Amino acid sequence: MKISSLKKKIKTAIKKQFSRCENSITYVKAKDLLKDNPTAILIDVRSIQEYNEYHLNSAICIPSYEIQKKIPDIIENKNQMIILYCQTGARSKKAIKILEKLGYNNLYEIDGGIDNI
Repeated sequence: MKISSLKKKIKTAIKKQFSRCENSITYVKAKDLLKDNPTAILIDVRSIQEYNEYHLNSAICIPSYEIQKKIPDIIENKNQMIILYCQTGARSKKAIKILEKLGYNNLYEIDGGIDNI
């Protein structure tokens, strides 16, 4: 293996590790949490168009750009378990930060989004 190729792989692995959110879980863990917690809510934070093209079963769509405005009307209990996902994980990480600022505290996001499933 060339050194440049090895350096690139190391950089990618380091970048991925540091971009992980402490609330990141695998898709398998998300499925287990949803099964074990029937009141848990799965939220797709992609656009409505992306959601209509494909989404995970039982997910509701609240686009990340609308989450701050819409979430208080949809989920009043700030201790409610919420699992978020998007395409790659970037939007769901941002949505978690917004929800934390609003006082929600039982939050998870599917690491790598649906691209990682």
